Amino acid sequence: MGFLSFEEQIIPLDDWVQHGVDWLVFNYREFFQVLKAPIELTLNGLEWFFAALPPLVVILLFAVAAWRYAGKRVAAFTVATLVLVGCLGLWEATMTTLSMVVCSVVFCGVVGVPLGIGAGRSDRFEMLLRPFLDAMQTTPAFVYLVPVVMLFSIGTVSGVLATIVFALPPIIRLTSLGIRQVHPELVEAAIAFGATPMQVLQKVQLPQALPSIMAGLNQTIMMALSMVVIAALIGAGGLGNPVVQGLNTLEIGVATVGGLSIVLLAMVLDRITQGFAKR
Repeated sequence: MGFLSFEEQIIPLDDWVQHGVDWLVFNYREFFQVLKAPIELTLNGLEWFFAALPPLVVILLFAVAAWRYAGKRVAAFTVATLVLVGCLGLWEATMTTLSMVVCSVVFCGVVGVPLGIGAGRSDRFEMLLRPFLDAMQTTPAFVYLVPVVMLFSIGTVSGVLATIVFALPPIIRLTSLGIRQVHPELVEAAIAFGATPMQVLQKVQLPQALPSIMAGLNQTIMMALSMVVIAALIGAGGLGNPVVQGLNTLEIGVATVGGLSIVLLAMVLDRITQGFAKR
C-alpha cells in the first residue's frame, strides 16, 4: 500500500536530469561555446548595425518597409510608434531587443525551414519530429532558462538561445503544412515534365507553400518578442529590463513603459510581416 500512496518519491528524475546536465557541462563545455559562437557573432553585428544608424534612418527604413508592404496607415503608425519609443527614453533598449529578435528569427529560419520541408515531404520524419515540437511548445518558457544558463552562462546570447528554442516550432509546423497542402496534381505535372525532386521543391512546392511559411515566420517573431521579458531574467537586456526592474521594485510606471514598448514593437513587426506575406 505504501507504493500506491505515493507519499515518497519513487523515480528520482530530478537527480538524473541534474547529473546529466552536470556531465554535459563538465565534458562538453567547449562544444557549447563553439555552438554559441555564430549566434554571438550575428548578434554583435546586428547590435552594432542598429546602434550605428541614426534613429531617423531607422525610422525611415521601417516606414518605407511598412508603406511598401502594408500601406500608408501602417507606415504612419510605425513612425508614430518608433518616435514614441524614442521619447520614452527606450531607443537603445528597443534596438537591443530588435537585434535579439532578428537574430533569433534568422536562426529559426535557417534551422526551421529545412526541418519543415523534411517533415512536409516525409511522414516518418514528421512523426519523429512531432514529439519534440510538442515538448518545445508546451514546456513553460521559464524552464528553458536553467539549462541555458548552465550550458552557456548568462547574458544576451543565452537569452537569444532560449528564444530560438522557444520560437522554433511554429515555422517548422507551418512550413510542413504548406508543403503538404501543395496540390498533388501540380507535383505530378512537374514530375511528368522531367523535373527532379529538387526542381519540384524549388519551382513548385516552395512557391506554393510561401504564404504558409511566411505565416510561420510571423508567429516566430511574435513568440520571440514574448520571450524578451523572460530572457531579461538571465541578463539578456533590451526592453525586458524595465519590466523586470518594475517587477522587482514594484514600480508600475517603469514596468508599464517597458511593456507598452514591447507591445508597440510587436504590432509594427506583425503588420509589416503580414503585409509581406500577403504580397
